Amino acid sequence: MTQENALRIFKSLSDMSRLRIVQSLSKGEMYTELLAERLDLTPSTVSFHMKKLEEAGIVSSRKEQYYTVYSLNKDVLDESLFSVAASEPEKVDEQQKREEEYRRKVIESFFDGGKLRSIPVQRKKKVICYEVIAEKFDIGKEYSEKELDGIISQIHEDYCTIRRDMISEGMLTRDGGIYKRIR
Repeated sequence: MTQENALRIFKSLSDMSRLRIVQSLSKGEMYTELLAERLDLTPSTVSFHMKKLEEAGIVSSRKEQYYTVYSLNKDVLDESLFSVAASEPEKVDEQQKREEEYRRKVIESFFDGGKLRSIPVQRKKKVICYEVIAEKFDIGKEYSEKELDGIISQIHEDYCTIRRDMISEGMLTRDGGIYKRIR
């Protein structure tokens, strides 16, 4: 079992109603209306929770005439906690792809033709935008405050905030009136 699958299972079981559903299904197969009646829930609530449990692979369903009958996937629940805890993390390539995709979406959302539409509030997004701006500067080259502000102001009007934030994020250093890009 991968850590991603384990996380999906734990998330789906972190709800009291879903735990009660699993407990009821441990006694045998049931359909939505019967589960709703036994657990004092509405059928729509049971259906909602069943969808979450199915996505995690904990339950499976089959149609019988007008009813959907649910049963536990005992193999998933028989997996020991030790094997789940010792499971392999997802491949680095997949994680890296997701991070690159996230970065691309942030850049598309906040930049328009090389101009920063607005400074993001969320730090992670802000850092990505500042990394894009930092690419306009050569690493190790010294810039006067006027030169630095001139370059940043072409990207966004609030060059003072961006300059200050880039220093606090460790992208730029300031020594007197001289600035350097360090990463």
